[in-house]
Amino acid sequence: MMDTYILAVESSCDETSVSIVKNGCVEIATVVLSQMDIHASFGGVVPEVASRHHIENITMVFEEVFKKANMTINDIDAIAVTYGPGLIGSLLIGVQAAKTLAYLHNIPLVPVHHIAGHIYANNLVEPLKFPLIALVVSGGHTDLIYMKDNYSFERIGGTLDDAVGECYDKAARVMGLQYPGGPRVDKLASEGEDTYKLPVPLDDDSYNFSFSGLKSAVINLAHNEEQRGNEINVTNLATSFQNRVVEILTKKTMRALKEYNVDNLIVAGGVAANKGLRSKLDELCKQNNIHLCVPPIKYCTDNAAMIGAAGYYAYKIGRRASIDLNAKANDKLN
Repeated sequence: MMDTYILAVESSCDETSVSIVKNGCVEIATVVLSQMDIHASFGGVVPEVASRHHIENITMVFEEVFKKANMTINDIDAIAVTYGPGLIGSLLIGVQAAKTLAYLHNIPLVPVHHIAGHIYANNLVEPLKFPLIALVVSGGHTDLIYMKDNYSFERIGGTLDDAVGECYDKAARVMGLQYPGGPRVDKLASEGEDTYKLPVPLDDDSYNFSFSGLKSAVINLAHNEEQRGNEINVTNLATSFQNRVVEILTKKTMRALKEYNVDNLIVAGGVAANKGLRSKLDELCKQNNIHLCVPPIKYCTDNAAMIGAAGYYAYKIGRRASIDLNAKANDKLN
């Protein structure tokens, strides 16, 4: 069987990334140009600034990945690109670049949903085992996905408002922590004590999540303590906050595994890098004989290798995009 090489493009937010992936599971070369330092001064990603930097860097990133892989465009079987969801201006840069290359070199163009990419990042670690439940946790998404086979997605629950990563960043801002706040809250959470009374968000029988109430509780707590002249113990607040987040994420995930009679769990997205969440899931999965797969940190955040992994399976089942492919800020995973 001949190998299949996918050239993948990811530009949904503030990372300009291009990768070459073989057979959906072997990363040949990846280049990620992050804008994190640029946006840190704004306290978050500024869409217009992100788009501008994608334009400036995309050609250089393509050149660098081919150089790194010691390959040319003639070695590529298909081009996979994130078409959505994400920041529309950022997405458009990657989509236009991918369409141009596909058209000039008469190479199949494969559209990839950003969340499918996060899920298939795990395939770069080990082959996905079906059926499975995928917990997708990131700055823009909090979803529970049931998969009975490759490229079969059933969303069984998700956030009704703020995504978990967004909640982390907003809570971190209240705590006076710099952007990106999630990793800083995670670090502090391992050092403190659970001393603050915060609600467990949307603790019900559904598979949905809601983090706006927890975010508001942190804001109100900080405001009330300031009004009383009390100093917030940031380390303990980080611990209390993270414990509530981890509690509800793990509770609903483990229930989904049981009710769907599934013994394979994968975790995906930027918040999959959270040590508190990884540790608790590892503990619970061992107790319940669940096979857990969590990608290494480099595959948790946005990268084109994950798009190449997903793109391979999309290519194999015949998914193609025409030259009029457009970016979508919002789109369902299917």
